[in-house]
Formats: sequence, structure tokens, C-alpha cells
Amino acid sequence: MKATIITIGDEILIGQIVDTNSGFIAKSLDKIGVEINEMISISDDKKHILDTFAKLQNTVDLVIITGGLGPTKDDVTKKTFCDYFEDELVVDQKVLAHVTQLIEGFYKRTITQINKDQALVPSRCTVLNNQVGTAPGMWMKKENTVFISLPGVPYEMKYLVEQEIIPKVVREYKRPYILHKTILTYGQGESMVAERIEEWENNLPESIKLAYLPAPGRVRLRLSARGTDKEKLEAAIEENVKSLDAIIHDIIVGFDDDETLEVVVGKMLTKQNKTLSTAESCTGGKIAQVLTSVPGASNYFKGSVVSYATDVKIDVLGVSESLIKEHSVVSGEVVLAMALSIKKMMKTDYAIATTGNAGPSKGDSNAEVGSVFIALATPTEVIVEEFNFGQPREKVIDRAVIKSLELLQKEILKNVR
Repeated sequence: MKATIITIGDEILIGQIVDTNSGFIAKSLDKIGVEINEMISISDDKKHILDTFAKLQNTVDLVIITGGLGPTKDDVTKKTFCDYFEDELVVDQKVLAHVTQLIEGFYKRTITQINKDQALVPSRCTVLNNQVGTAPGMWMKKENTVFISLPGVPYEMKYLVEQEIIPKVVREYKRPYILHKTILTYGQGESMVAERIEEWENNLPESIKLAYLPAPGRVRLRLSARGTDKEKLEAAIEENVKSLDAIIHDIIVGFDDDETLEVVVGKMLTKQNKTLSTAESCTGGKIAQVLTSVPGASNYFKGSVVSYATDVKIDVLGVSESLIKEHSVVSGEVVLAMALSIKKMMKTDYAIATTGNAGPSKGDSNAEVGSVFIALATPTEVIVEEFNFGQPREKVIDRAVIKSLELLQKEILKNVR
């Protein structure tokens, strides 16, 4: 099966919001063996929508559209759907009852005609019941292509994809298996990783494809296999993952998309019943943000002090003013003091501290722009390392966050092996 995903909305085209819906839909369809041909973003314009529908007709099996189903006049998808299928809008009583209950029963306000109009759907469509919002999804087939219209609100779209679309596609269509295995590596760049695994990559079977997915400080290696025999595909992927692990075991920190470094570190801390705190300057609390994005982080992460200004390092963390004057606020001596202070303050087993010049100006230090000092306080010692992550500013901060977690992960591993 092949599919195209369309997002409708001028707010996407002008960069006012970021399209996250397409990625979620694509990932969900990929898991059940549906191949994504393309993703398109178009405006809330009737002619543009109709032209796009016509262009895609009979070229793919599924066209999934998000957006344009709101109750206001600028949302034209529903009426355009009717025009394309030469249909008319009718009131769906089940949807109307749901909308009425949601507005009057849950929100405790009088339902308006605009609210009631959400129950208007093309007379020949299969209604996809939206239990978490007012706009229903619509499923309609024309010749060889199914067109599915979904609300653009992410949590409503996700509900309909998971509860309505995926089960319906699985029931009604025969699909191949598409399997992926993602290996997460940290500490070496794409070219270095590619050089280390070149021979292994050259010997991959034709049924397995390798993709490099680089980001600052990390490279994900995605193995993909497609076919009709699921067990054979799984066995082939696992065999090649095992041989890859033997080659680059030192930089592999996890597997699959959910195994990010913060997830891996969290699992390790939880397993060892250890705790962590952070004192951040140049990273501005981003290490804490990344750590707390993981469900269950409260089991091991105790807290953070964002000592962005020099006086906060002195007044809150208790870093000696004379130490700062002697060595500069961006120095190994200061970051070491920050790590020891936060570790003691939060009473944790491990502590991470960062200080640096992320740029574009030097701030309170003459250290070179891009310079970052990272300290890791362990139960027995403090490790301090100096880096220069160059520019731009965003790159410096992201690399500092990743390197901090990488240092922690490697230190915890010493106690495991």
C-alpha cells in the first residue's frame, strides 16, 4: 500500500506552527506496512485542495488529510470534500449527540449553531467517531483511492489514527511487513562511524537497507527490512544487529527510537537506585529539561539550579568569588565547584555541571566562544572535561547537553561491567 499525507492550513505555510501531524501519521502507517509516498502542505484554498486531490487520485491507495475541519469560515476542507465527491452535507445524529454532550455536559455552556454544524458530514462518508473533540473524521473512497479527512488538532488526530484508521486499514487491506531497528550511537560523527562499519555495511543482505540519521553528538543507524515473511525479516535484522554490536559496542547506547540517551541514562540510574542533580550555566536548564521529558524521571532526578548569571553561582551555589576572579567563570575550577555544590545541596549520587561561552558574545569571561567545561561528580570523584563546540549558539548548547549525558552514561557503565 502507498499513501500520501496532506496537511491543510495557512498557519503551517507561513511558519506560525510546526507540522507534527505528518510525522505521527507516517510512523503509524509505516508500522502496519503502508509506504508513504510524500507529505504535502497546502493552503486553506478550495481550488488548491481540489487540484491536489485530483492529482493524487489513483496514484496512491490512501490520502490522509489533516486540518481545515474547524467550525469557522476559514476551514473549508469539509465542503471541499463534498464537492470532490459530488455529495452533500447532512447531519449525523450520533456526532450531534456527542458534540452536544461535550459542549453542554462537559464545558457547561450553551451549544451554538456553529457547534452543531460540526455534525455535518458528507452523506456517503464513513464517519470516524472523534471521542476527544467535536470534529469527526471522514473516510470516502473514489475509484482506487481512499481519502481520509482528520482534524488538525494533534491529540484529536492521534486518537482517530490509533482508534479508527489503523484498525480499519489492518482489517480491510493486505499489507507487506515493514520492520525497522534503530541503533543509537553517541560520541563519534557520521563519517567515523561509516568508516568503522564499512565492511559490515557492504555485506548486508539485499532485503535490509541501512540509513544514517546524524544529529549533534549522535548518529542513529536504522536498519529497514520489507517482505512477506515477518519471522525471517526479524531474524535477519537481529543477526545483523548482533554483528554490528560486536564492531561498535563502545559507542552503542541503546536501540529503537524511544531509546534516546536520556532514556538509557534514566533506566541505568533507576536500576542502580542512584540519583542525579544538575547545576547549569551555559546550557540554561536544558539538561534538566531533557531528563524530565522522560516519564518516571522523578525516581532518579532530584533537581537543578540554573546559575546563568555569575552572582547566582556565588549566592546560590556558593562558588567562591575569589575562585571565579582567579580562574574566570568559564573554567574547570568553577565547574568543579558547581558540581560539588549541587551534589551536596541535592544530596544526590551524581551531579552534572556546565559553564561556557555559547556565544555569540563572550559574556562574563574571556574564554573562546564555543568553549564549554563539563563536570561530573560521581560517588567517588569529580571528572572535568573541556570542549569547544564551535558555533552557532544552538549547536554549542545541544552538544553540551549530549556530551554531559554521554559522560554520565559511560561513568555509570564502569560500575556495571
